[in-house]
This record gives sequence, C-alpha cells and structure tokens, in this order.
Amino acid sequence: MIQRLRAAARARFADVVLDIYEWLHRKAAIVAGSRHAARFGRFGRGSLICFPPQVIYNEHAIHVGEDTIIGPGCSLTVGMAPGQELLAPTMLEIGDRCVIGRNSAIAAHLQIIIGDDVYFAPNVFVTDQNHGADEAGVPIGRQTQPERPVSIGARSWLATGVVVTPGVTIGEDVIVGANSVVTIDLPAGSIAVGAPARIIGHSNSDRPPR
Repeated sequence: MIQRLRAAARARFADVVLDIYEWLHRKAAIVAGSRHAARFGRFGRGSLICFPPQVIYNEHAIHVGEDTIIGPGCSLTVGMAPGQELLAPTMLEIGDRCVIGRNSAIAAHLQIIIGDDVYFAPNVFVTDQNHGADEAGVPIGRQTQPERPVSIGARSWLATGVVVTPGVTIGEDVIVGANSVVTIDLPAGSIAVGAPARIIGHSNSDRPPR
C-alpha cells in the first residue's frame, strides 16, 4: 500500500514538473515587445526565441527580422564577452521568416548576415573568427585569426550539424548536407556535402549557379 502511494505521488510530481516545463516553453519565449526583446538592436514583429535560450549577449548588435523562430538551446553571441566594446554597431543580422534549429550557435566577432527564409536544422554552428596555431608554445585557444565576414543567402537550407567557417559566402537557394564543414564559398543554387564541403550538384537542375 505504501509503495503504491509513493509511486502515485512520484507520478503526480513528474506530471507537475512536466506541466511547468511545458508552460515555460509556451510562455517564457522572448517575443517582440518584451523587455528582453528590447535589448536587441532590432527584434521584428512575430519573431521569438524559444525557452530555454542558451547564451545570448551584446544583443544591441543583433538584428532579428520579422516572423523568425529561434529554437530552444540556441546561442547568439557578439564579441568575446558581455559589455565588450564592439567593432561595429550591428554585427549579427538574421532576416525575416528564418528558422534557427534547436541547439544551434552563431558567434559573430565582425559580421554575420543571414538572409530571409533561411532554415537551420538543429546543431548548426556559424562563426566569423577561428583559432590559429602559428605561435609556438602559446595555447591554441589563446591564438586567434583575423575576423572574416560570413554571409548566408536567402532561402538556403543548412542541415543538422553543419559548420560554417570564417570568410564563407553561401549564395541564395543553397543546400548544405548534414555534418558538412563549409570552408569555401558556395554559389547560388548549389548543393554541397562533406567535411570539407564540396559541391555535388545544383538545387535546380535546369539552372546553373548564378
């Protein structure tokens, strides 16, 4: 009898915790008009950042377009630390109607521009700065290479686990396959896969890359 009561209490407790978690997912998103959204340089109407966010800082240099959804567990960071003096007033731009999949991370140190209607699957990573290994005896984590801007064209699709490295320009209507590492520019309409990514075709067989 006592075991049954304990089991029932445990089940009830689990239900309550899950109900609270689901409520937070619905109610604790960052939405236009909220105090947290006001920290951003721009936060478009109809956009939201799902609960729970991961790391977000220097929001004043981040512009989010309209009707864009940023999934749970995502990181949006500008510079190296909160409150840092930045290189430009706007360093991360995400267009209208984009979807940034859960647990993705975008780290801007100079400029990252994401066009309209771009879709990220989960666990995509985009950065415009990397580490170097030129100084003997200096930990690689303390060696940085110059920032190089990144651009991702409108209507492109980055599948699960894609990494976009500094200096890359991805054209419009590009498809990048799962777990690819993009180290070269990808022309509009191309399909790329691999680590490092290579072009294997075009998203419209009747139209060569523009």
